[in-house]
Amino acid sequence: MIKAMKFACIPVKDQQRALEFYTRKLGFQVTTDQPMGPGQRWIELGLNGGSGVVLFTPEGHEDRIGTFSGISFVCDDVEKTHSELVKRGVEFAQAPKKEPWGTSAIFKDSDGNTFVLSSK
Repeated sequence: MIKAMKFACIPVKDQQRALEFYTRKLGFQVTTDQPMGPGQRWIELGLNGGSGVVLFTPEGHEDRIGTFSGISFVCDDVEKTHSELVKRGVEFAQAPKKEPWGTSAIFKDSDGNTFVLSSK
């Protein structure tokens, strides 16, 4: 049976720029960085010792770059994390918003892909 999700692919235009964004601004760690076909690399990043995302765009999927990812990242305190990420230069499409189910915000990566940031 399925035990967990290994990673989610994030389509990016410039892998090096994306790598710098995810490691320097969001705090991901590189778990794999190796050549993957002509002109691309397989860049796998993790948080807290586990895998999380891959910065890779399969051929024919370039139209997915800069869209809503459907990926949600969790943090302990959305307002505090939002404030810290803004200081690091991360752009938010939606500031923290409190709802009956919890607090969330929406941020963009270096290619315009959007993600949800929410509390548990």
